Amino acid sequence: MNLYGYIPESVNEGPGLRAVLFISGCRHACPGCFSPGSWSFRAGEPFTEKRQQQILHEVTSHPLLEGVTLCGGDPFFSAAECASWVRQLRAARPDLTVWAYTGFVYEELITDPSRAELSRLCDVIIDGPYIAAERDVSLPFRGSRNQRIVNVGATMADQTIVTMQLDAW
Repeated sequence: MNLYGYIPESVNEGPGLRAVLFISGCRHACPGCFSPGSWSFRAGEPFTEKRQQQILHEVTSHPLLEGVTLCGGDPFFSAAECASWVRQLRAARPDLTVWAYTGFVYEELITDPSRAELSRLCDVIIDGPYIAAERDVSLPFRGSRNQRIVNVGATMADQTIVTMQLDAW
């Protein structure tokens, strides 16, 4: 797995101050994607064990972070590797929230054994492909109206899709 980019502090990919990891690789190839350079699975740098531990240390020792967001590319194309890193994060800092962006819809993620574990490790998943015809810059944390902000815990408990009410987060 490669890491396309890492932002230690951001306020754009979820609420509060967050660290953001951009995972290389995406096969959705959404027209109008804001990061087509991340589509290649070879883009960026290898996410070696050393680099993983370095970022894990930075994130877990940062007292002002509220969470981590996985972007891409699409982290669900490298779900097993991402899940391994998120498990370590959760063990070290269970107070941090985990958000993930994906071009898959939630229903696809939970029925695919290779992606279901990462889904369960997330607090929130912004799902669905970016659709340029549905672009809406007024939407918080997403680019097009078809994308949902899925509250994973509530969705798992209710067995039906529960979307986030951002004022309640």
